[in-house]
Amino acid sequence: MIPVVGVEGRSVAVLGLGRSGLSAARAIRAGGGTALCWDDGEEGRARAAAEGFDLRDLARGGAFAGVSELVVSPGIPHLYPRPHAVISAALASGVPVDNDIGLFFRSVGAGQNGPPRVVAVTGSNGKSTTSALIAHILGVEGRRVQLAGNIGRGVLDLDPPGEGDVVVLELSSYQTELARALTPDVAVFTNLSADHLDRHGGMGGYFAAKRRLFSEGGPDRAVIGVDEVEGQFLAGQMMEGLGDDRVIRVSVERKLPGAGWTVVARKGFLSEWRKGRQVGAIDLRPIAGLPGSHNHQNACAAYAATRALGLSPKAIGAALASFAGLPHRSQLVAERAGVRYVNDSKATNVDAAGKALQAFEKIRWIAGGLGKEGGVAALEPVLGSVVKAYLIGHSAREFAVQLTSVPVEICETMEVAVARAAEEAEAGEVVLLAPAAASFDQYPDFERRGEDFTRLVRALT
Repeated sequence: MIPVVGVEGRSVAVLGLGRSGLSAARAIRAGGGTALCWDDGEEGRARAAAEGFDLRDLARGGAFAGVSELVVSPGIPHLYPRPHAVISAALASGVPVDNDIGLFFRSVGAGQNGPPRVVAVTGSNGKSTTSALIAHILGVEGRRVQLAGNIGRGVLDLDPPGEGDVVVLELSSYQTELARALTPDVAVFTNLSADHLDRHGGMGGYFAAKRRLFSEGGPDRAVIGVDEVEGQFLAGQMMEGLGDDRVIRVSVERKLPGAGWTVVARKGFLSEWRKGRQVGAIDLRPIAGLPGSHNHQNACAAYAATRALGLSPKAIGAALASFAGLPHRSQLVAERAGVRYVNDSKATNVDAAGKALQAFEKIRWIAGGLGKEGGVAALEPVLGSVVKAYLIGHSAREFAVQLTSVPVEICETMEVAVARAAEEAEAGEVVLLAPAAASFDQYPDFERRGEDFTRLVRALT
C-alpha cells in the first residue's frame, strides 16, 4: 500500500466504496488521516464498517464540517450529466474534490527509496493492451514493474515502488478528468473516438478529460497517436518544433513527415524514425497476440514508451514476440475444424468493433447488447469480410435494421448465437465476438460476457 501524504491528523471524506474507494480509505488511514466513508448502497457501507472505518452520511447538512477534502470513485459523476448531490455539497462548502489517481501522484515516491518512473496510458481504445504490453516488455527485460489503474491493481494498493522501479497506469477519462495531480514521466495517448459523451458533456469535454494527462504538470515524454485530428492537435501543442524529441508521434495509417521522433506501422511492419533516419524495425505479423492494425497501433505506442525509458529496439522486439494478448481483446479461445473463435468482448463501441472486423477475413460476427448512440450504422464501410451477423441482446433488432449489407440473424442470447455461428461456419472462417455495445442488458460487465462466449465455445463438440 502507498500511504497518502498530507492527511496526517485530518479528516478526509470518501464517496463510493468499491475497489478504488476502499483502497483510498485504507491509504488515507495508513497516512495518519481519518477516512469518513459513505456509499449510496448498503453493501458498500457494510464493507467499510467491517474494516473499522467511520461512516458519515455525506448528503446530510453540515456533513463537511471539519473535512479537508473529498475523494470520489471514478463511476460517480461530478459534472455531467449532473453532479452527484454529495459532490455538489462539497463544492458548495469549498471542499476540494480528488480521486485515488490524484492521491497516488502526490504520494508516490514520498518514502525513503526515491521516486519510480511512471508511465500513464489513456485514449479511447487500446489502453489496456498498450499498458499490458509496456509492463510485459519491461518485465521480460528484468525491470521491476507494477501495473495498475483501470487494469491490474488499484493504484494505492501497489507495493511502495522505489527508484529504478516502473509503475504503468491505465487511466480512463473518468480518472484523468478529476485527478488534482497528474505528473507521469511518460504519458501515452492511443487514439480518440466517441464514448462516454453524456458523462463529459460532448466530444470536446471527452477530449479535454484525456488531454489533462498532458497539461497538468506535463510529462517528460509524450507518446501520441496522431491518426485522429485530436491527436494531431495534442502533439502540436506539446511540441516546440519538428525536431522536439520529447514528443513521439505514432501512426498506423501513414509515414509521418518531419525531423522528429516517430513510430509507424504499415502492412504489419513497425519502424522507428529519428531525424529522418530509420533506427529500428519489427515485423509484427507473426505475433499471434497482436492481430490487426489496431493491435499494431498498440504495439507502436508500447514500443515508443519503452524506447523513451531507454530500452533497445532489439530487446523490445524480442519481448513483443512473447506477448500472448489479453483476455477479451482479440483473444483466440479455440480452433475447431479449421474455424477460429475470437473473443473481443472489450469492443464495446463502434470504433473498437470496426478495428476488430478489419483484423480478420471471412467473419461470422456476434454483435449486440446495450447499443450506444447511433447504433452500428457507421460500421457499414468495414463489413466487407462479414459473412453473416448473429445479433444478441437489447439492441439486436435495432442493429438488424441498420445492417443492410450483410445477412443477419436475431439470436437474442449468446448461447443461441454461438451455436448458430458454429453450425454454419466453414473451415477458414472466424467466429468473432465484437459486440459494438455495452454488456449491461445481459451481463454485469464485458468480462463476464467474454467468459460466457469462451465457455460456450469450449463446450462445443
